[in-house]
Amino acid sequence: MRLWLSRGSEVSIRDQFVTQVVLGILSGELKAGQRLPSTRELARRFHIHPNTVSAGYRELARNHWVDFLKGSGIFVRKEKPDTPPAAAALDQLINSFFQSARELGAPLSSIRLRLRHWLGVQPPDHFLLIEPDAALAEILVSEIQTAVTLPVKSCGVATPEIEAQIVGAIPVALSMNEKAVRRALPETADLVTLHLRSPGASLAAHLPAPSTALVGVASTWPAFLKTARTMLVAAGFP
Repeated sequence: MRLWLSRGSEVSIRDQFVTQVVLGILSGELKAGQRLPSTRELARRFHIHPNTVSAGYRELARNHWVDFLKGSGIFVRKEKPDTPPAAAALDQLINSFFQSARELGAPLSSIRLRLRHWLGVQPPDHFLLIEPDAALAEILVSEIQTAVTLPVKSCGVATPEIEAQIVGAIPVALSMNEKAVRRALPETADLVTLHLRSPGASLAAHLPAPSTALVGVASTWPAFLKTARTMLVAAGFP
């Protein structure tokens, strides 16, 4: 079994090990029923702690990629886990890419740099609304989706949430959240800012309102009801 483990990577040795075994199984490099190297053998070969290898094998077993046979060793499971066809095809493509990169002798640092470059120049495939209020985000996503063709997703302002969805996204935020969102975004990221209209401008078509006018606002979101009431009063409704 060929492995390519980098101590300088931001990805843990265990995760590198698990991922490469899975890719080896999906690509057919590791055959069903094939015996895998022992924990001790891999630890000695790659100068890593046996506990790291053992933890990786346990994760593979939990996810039904390998079987532990008492007294015999660790074997590739004869039946692969149920993996969505698209995900399996993508994993095989990634595995082929890394195999080709190894044959070229490209260091992992160069591969990572080039991957980041190409991911950065790909056209966006979704809008990402960055909004801390989940209820407001749900309303805005629905409104934005009626005006655009790309999918619209949302997340909070916390950096980990943004990092998980920012790749391939066009970031969007309300103007009142612009400063906080820009601090959480990568420095090179662009941001589409949504500007709110004044109550008067929003309701101009309905003004002046007759003294007998009755305006009803229905929502399960208390903050929206309060805001709506404030806007109506500011626009001249009693």
